[in-house]
Amino acid sequence: MGPFSEDELKIYEWQLDLPGFGREGQERLKNTTALVSRVGGLGGAVCYSLAAAGIGRMILAHAGPLRANDLNRQILMTHAHVGLPRVTRAAQRLRDLNPYVEVEAHDCNITTENARDLVGRSDIVFDCAPIFPERFAMNRACVELGKPMIEAAVFGMEGQVTTVLPQHSPCLTCLYPEDPPAWKRRFPVLGAVSALAAAIAATEGVKVLTGLGETLAGTLLYFNAATMSFRRIPIARRPDCAVCGHGS
Repeated sequence: MGPFSEDELKIYEWQLDLPGFGREGQERLKNTTALVSRVGGLGGAVCYSLAAAGIGRMILAHAGPLRANDLNRQILMTHAHVGLPRVTRAAQRLRDLNPYVEVEAHDCNITTENARDLVGRSDIVFDCAPIFPERFAMNRACVELGKPMIEAAVFGMEGQVTTVLPQHSPCLTCLYPEDPPAWKRRFPVLGAVSALAAAIAATEGVKVLTGLGETLAGTLLYFNAATMSFRRIPIARRPDCAVCGHGS
């Protein structure tokens, strides 16, 4: 992508002062394509933070129209867009927020059929999908193609985030060898809890891309917003993991 304009640099003045970030970190963000699976309560807030930070390009994947019961948590949406494709509204909102960010919108969810193509055209993946088959499809594609993935999830007042660095950290299948049978698309959640997990996930992505700070690779960050308690749980690769272990 091209050089920064003076107006563009003004947007990022405050974060350019971060020790260890600076102009080099901003250039890395600008030259990055991020794939975000779902732009709902979790993914939408991730997209918002990435656009504000100056990610160069985003690929959004989320099927279906906006519904009224999405509006308690999906910050890229408005009441006027109910009944229309949510990914279209999300893309326009992100362009409004930062016109220097390129946005490619797909009105579809990620599947085993399209995961490899979408992951292959990205530099980093943010998994914000509510169902495990979609998450597993991205995980496998990321491991096979060597693409980092930020894995985030929420349920009720709880959330968790980890970073998958293929060949260097556990993958999602190490954590969940099988699809949890009780998991459903609809679950209880407060919008602010989704935003909290999203802020952590977006920060993780920036760190992976720029080398700023220390990532959560090999660690699951779990939080309970009801008690405002946070735990760092060490996790390890499974030698028999069907995706990243010898069992693959």
